[in-house]
Amino acid sequence: MKDIYTRTLTGIVFLIVVLGSIILDPLAFFIVFSFFTFVGLREFNGLSRKDQKNENNLEYYIFGMLIYILIGLSGIGYIDVRNTAFIFVIFFLQIALEIFRKDNPDWKNISTSLTSYIYIAVPFGLMNSLFYTGAINEPRYGILIGLFVIIWTSDVFAYLVGSMIGKHRLLERISPKKSWEGSFGGLIMALLAGYILSIYVTQLSVLEWMVLTLIIVISGTIGDLVESLLKRNAGAKDSGTIFPGHGGVLDRFDSIIFATPMVFVYLNLI
Repeated sequence: MKDIYTRTLTGIVFLIVVLGSIILDPLAFFIVFSFFTFVGLREFNGLSRKDQKNENNLEYYIFGMLIYILIGLSGIGYIDVRNTAFIFVIFFLQIALEIFRKDNPDWKNISTSLTSYIYIAVPFGLMNSLFYTGAINEPRYGILIGLFVIIWTSDVFAYLVGSMIGKHRLLERISPKKSWEGSFGGLIMALLAGYILSIYVTQLSVLEWMVLTLIIVISGTIGDLVESLLKRNAGAKDSGTIFPGHGGVLDRFDSIIFATPMVFVYLNLI
């Protein structure tokens, strides 16, 4: 009973912080997710470098946060988007610093760092760009909120349907609890959520919302499996403990991390 209370309270606070920051102001959202980015980088670092001596290099966090800042601030219009080109400089600096490291340079450090930047800092930064998608006279945050609503709807109903009738495992060697039945149940309810969103957020047509929902659910499911694989390889149950009863930042945002870049690309193509 105590666990349910803890999970519920954490979930409510989480919703208030995330949705509140979206509605309040793009800069508020940027600040909230700068914190989540730092924690996410730290969690990824802990899961990926348990056997490496230099797991707490300062430049790892500095570079990761710089990437988020460049993408995030350009997304909400505070800096010129051309400044994101400096991300490539950061990648080269990361490689150069490792090469000239005195205590046993290791390519694993480079690959782990670059992977975490692409996996965490880039998607979190791109979320900020979703504020300015669509018609100017529409609520700026409609599609961004839609992303979260669709992901959360899919996750909740995938769990509920899977718990009730799930028999066929989706990818048992990575995530034994996920089922095809649960995934389809989550998809159907997410499509319903997408349709409802299309009524109130008219920046996209009904068809565009349906396609967007499919993209979010499919890429989100892959993101969930990727994070499960990361934890499985590290022998960890959760990525962290920042959300009591829910785990860490990577546990809460695993689906959105993969869905966000796909949403960004899709919205820029239509």
